[in-house]
Amino acid sequence: MSNTLGNLGVFESVIIGASYLKWQIRPHKREDNLEQWVTNRFGQRLFNRFFKTYTEKVWGIPCTSIQADWAAQRIQNLSLMKAVKNAVFGSNDTTSLIDKFDYPRLGPGMMWEKFRDRLQQMGSEVEMNTRVDELCHENGVVTSVKMKQADGTQRSQAVSNVINTMPLARLIRSLSPPAPQPILDSADGLKYRDFLIVTLIVDQADPFPDNWIYIHSPEVKVGRIQNFRSWSEEMVPDPSKASIGLEYFCHEGDGIWASDDADLIELAKSELEVLGLVSSERVIDGTVIRQPKAYPVYDENYRACVDSISGYLDGFSNLQTVGRNGMHRYNNQDHSMLTAMLAARNVIDDKGKIRDVWNVNVERSYHEELVVKKTDVAKQSGTDHSGVPSAPIMAPHLQEIGSTDEQQPGTRGMADKTVSRISSVRNAELVVTSE
Repeated sequence: MSNTLGNLGVFESVIIGASYLKWQIRPHKREDNLEQWVTNRFGQRLFNRFFKTYTEKVWGIPCTSIQADWAAQRIQNLSLMKAVKNAVFGSNDTTSLIDKFDYPRLGPGMMWEKFRDRLQQMGSEVEMNTRVDELCHENGVVTSVKMKQADGTQRSQAVSNVINTMPLARLIRSLSPPAPQPILDSADGLKYRDFLIVTLIVDQADPFPDNWIYIHSPEVKVGRIQNFRSWSEEMVPDPSKASIGLEYFCHEGDGIWASDDADLIELAKSELEVLGLVSSERVIDGTVIRQPKAYPVYDENYRACVDSISGYLDGFSNLQTVGRNGMHRYNNQDHSMLTAMLAARNVIDDKGKIRDVWNVNVERSYHEELVVKKTDVAKQSGTDHSGVPSAPIMAPHLQEIGSTDEQQPGTRGMADKTVSRISSVRNAELVVTSE
């Protein structure tokens, strides 16, 4: 933040400050969309300079079409005054300004590898590259799922409980018999933003020190750039090389998504050079990873669609849906994992859906205060209030780094997700579906 204030200069900083004071005196009376929400907290000038271009690059729609719910979940209780106080005095009670957290040495894929290994050690079966195509149900109970394996083999599996993480729209379309037409219409009303990353190998050690750089400039298409060694040195085995990931936000089937990998690599090389970060001549290799439905879109219709679908799914006694895509909710990884932990506890306790996963991160703020209080209690007992074992303060496979509060997948984590992007996990007839 202090670097940002310095780069803006005195004149621009004064204008931003005056704009902030104006909107503190006469704010928008309604906060229905992102522009209104941000302007009330940062002023119109800083919104136009800092938020508007990048946000519209990410989502592909105007900020006036993005609901304020998204900003409230992602930016939390942050304002310009709090950001300035943090830069000047170092005080911080806002999660958006957190500068340290733990990161797996080889990327977040390590967590899921450990999860898989633990299940297998306990005698559970984990099926990779297996897609759940159909959930058969009767009288509000899912009785079986139909699956397709990588070799094309299809089979049906009886189930007692299902925890879903596939996109909410696809879940509804996978039900057999079909959901009522109004629910199908709600599913069709949900929209997603897709994503691809061009990872370049650079014949240069650490061309810049940042974990990632957000690119606001409309002159280039890239939205964010990552330096993977800044996350963890072990993610780049050759210390004389760098691995730089350029993130592009798109829609499946559009020009960026449909471009050849070779063309995308050339685009990424040229944009790195245009931005003054790396000379294109230093790039010696590259690869492209595409991730459909990476972000649930918070447009004008999403809330009504989600409310309709969640109400319908409440009628199933043994079906729960969790995670970012499973709930069409732009949660961080920690909140997504929390919904899964609560769903698992519901299954273990066998008392129905007594823990409502839909209540996780529903208010216009984060739940860190609640989590911290629970962790304090957990340190004494080894569990939190949900009976879930608490993690050690610093596990051996983690390292502490300084960055923002969102953990992004590194090269290894992204690759693992792509190879096994649809999997089925079965344990005592518990099926977890994901895409």
